Amino acid sequence: MTYDVMTIRGDYPELARQINGYPLAYLDSANTAQRPKPVIDTVADFALHHNANVARAMHTLGMEATTAYEGARAKVASFIGAASSREIVFTKNASESLNLAAHTLGDGLQPGDEVVISVMEHHSNIVPWQMVCQRTGATLRWFDVTEDGHLDLAKAEAENLINQRTKIVSITWVSNVLGTVNPVAAIAAQAHAVGAMMVVDGAQAVPQRPTDVAALGADMLAFTGHKLGAPTGIGVLWGRLELLESLPPFLGGGEMIETVRMTGSTYAEPPARFEAGTPPIMQAVGLGAAIDYMSRLGMAAIAGREQALTDYTIKHLRAVDGVKLLGPLDDEDRGGAVSFTVDGVHPHDLMQMLDARGVAVRGGHHCARPVHERYGIQSSTRASMGVYTLESEIDQLVDALVWARDFFNRPPKPKGV
Repeated sequence: MTYDVMTIRGDYPELARQINGYPLAYLDSANTAQRPKPVIDTVADFALHHNANVARAMHTLGMEATTAYEGARAKVASFIGAASSREIVFTKNASESLNLAAHTLGDGLQPGDEVVISVMEHHSNIVPWQMVCQRTGATLRWFDVTEDGHLDLAKAEAENLINQRTKIVSITWVSNVLGTVNPVAAIAAQAHAVGAMMVVDGAQAVPQRPTDVAALGADMLAFTGHKLGAPTGIGVLWGRLELLESLPPFLGGGEMIETVRMTGSTYAEPPARFEAGTPPIMQAVGLGAAIDYMSRLGMAAIAGREQALTDYTIKHLRAVDGVKLLGPLDDEDRGGAVSFTVDGVHPHDLMQMLDARGVAVRGGHHCARPVHERYGIQSSTRASMGVYTLESEIDQLVDALVWARDFFNRPPKPKGV
């Protein structure tokens, strides 16, 4: 498949909509990407012709469902450079994947141990580690960020942030607010040098750029399907096989067991050990179809297009009076989430005003309140691009933004007029 944006848009029926008489400019892909028609068709075909439970049923439909489900697992493994499909654990989203990582890796923590995260993390990569530290008595520490949106590596070095007490480091690869691309491989090397595990939140990265878990230096990587064009309800936790084999189960139930007796149970090998009960079968099949689609486009081409759109967006937003952008502005390598504030306009009000002009963005703290507090703001507005985004949609955003800014900042009418 050739990367031609107009041809690609034909695969996304939702983009043909109009909102209040304006063409839909969908700029909320960091939240949830639209689904291409091949994914929709694959999910519908499974629901209509192959619907059954996996592993348990040896009839034709059961075997077809199992083949499709495990086929999706193999596609995920290949997509991120995993050594084996046994390293792929299906969850319901990246949040569950990170909770699984925190619960299982944190099982052996004790007072005096330290877990390191950063202030730019999504809540899903903060709260689980807070919970495990509260449960075990371990200490939670974090990277600060610089004024221009990078991890403050100099401050971390001065504070000896990663040290012999560090047991786990968990960092986002690409910030969902700042767009910062973090030096994960270098941080992983530093973590491994002191014997710590490296967990990576790849929710914003895996849909945007080629991923090779070996080159990344991670021990675990979490991401979610719905930001890649797959259905909601399917996530992934990749882990090195020897690590997964050493970890306890996360949930108890069917299929995660080897033998169950009233006096005790033994557990299945990974990945089944971490997939208790009926899994999200149809969603996994949809994820496999989304990976097929993105692979045909080419992840390198997707990354290049995303970077060009991000540069275009930053350039045009910087030209608007009253707009302040968050995160790196001049980096060659930057994620596609562009967050900003507008003088005199609350992000929730701005989001509604932009929607009135057909522009879909997100307003709030984007499940990353600490990084907003770090910059002294309550919330922000975020525009984020997908494989289907056009420059004209960025222009539509800028025009609607100027209109909304002027509406909220217009001088009051004189009394009696």
